[in-house]
Amino acid sequence: MSKMGLLGMLLGAGCADMTAEEVKAKRKNGEKLVLIDVRMPHEHAVSKIDGAKLIPLPELGSRYSEIPADKDVVVYCQNGIRSIMACRFLKKQGYTRVKNMAGGISRW
Repeated sequence: MSKMGLLGMLLGAGCADMTAEEVKAKRKNGEKLVLIDVRMPHEHAVSKIDGAKLIPLPELGSRYSEIPADKDVVVYCQNGIRSIMACRFLKKQGYTRVKNMAGGISRW
């Protein structure tokens, strides 16, 4: 089992992963993905994915309603740890179309 696979099992509680390559391919094919960056503003300022919405993990509990539940959502952070936690939280809120971008923006 890979390191991220183990972390996903421990933290993710059923959150499916999507690779950065899969996200890029879907966007290139015109698929509409809602990208949520759960890093802090200073991290987002250094590197970001065009079109992604910044909702830092500490704010997710009060701002998750900004994320459409009827769309395909991909959550990412720097390396994939915070996004696993965010994905797990969103699943608990009833989101069924949410995935974690494995490895985070560092794999972008």
